[in-house]
Amino acid sequence: VIQTVREKFTCRECEKISQPPASFHVTPRGFAGPNLLAMVLFEKFAQHQPLNRQSERYAREGVDLSLSTLADQVGACAVALKPVHALIEAHVLAADRLHADDTTVPILAKGKTDTGRIWTYVRDDRPFGGQSPPAALYYASRDRRQEHPERHLRNFTGILQADAYGSYNPLFKVDRDPSPLTQALCWAHARRKFFVLADIAANAK
Repeated sequence: VIQTVREKFTCRECEKISQPPASFHVTPRGFAGPNLLAMVLFEKFAQHQPLNRQSERYAREGVDLSLSTLADQVGACAVALKPVHALIEAHVLAADRLHADDTTVPILAKGKTDTGRIWTYVRDDRPFGGQSPPAALYYASRDRRQEHPERHLRNFTGILQADAYGSYNPLFKVDRDPSPLTQALCWAHARRKFFVLADIAANAK
């Protein structure tokens, strides 16, 4: 534990009180440093370690970090990282072409587990001779309604490569504002259908 002492000084003549500013905190009034917060976020979102398990692990090491404390810090980090997400969003959506896909993610609900979605939009201009750095943009939702890709890509104009999921269809309509996206389908998804047709044993049932 690092303790920072900030002494207060009072002027006897003017009675003005002065004190050195507090050291930098990643989160408002937070106690955790950037290394610990980065580890908590990495364990939760990259290693899929729930906060309750992280809390139990820290407790075994003699560190008191309650579940509610970790949850508060994760929420504060999400707010602190919003400007970074906005910069990534602007960079990705400025591309001429995007690759889109979504995948399932379990979400704890009261007495059950819901199936949420992680929507991913990737910019990678390298195969086309582009010099811009590749990047991936992520959004989360509790369902798979078509309003989500419409909202995510409302300001994007260009080529969209995705599977044949119907929720992307409104993006290709001629009356879309500001303009319809150019549809580029996925060979990998199309290839699967041919393999299904080629499975004689399965089709004979």
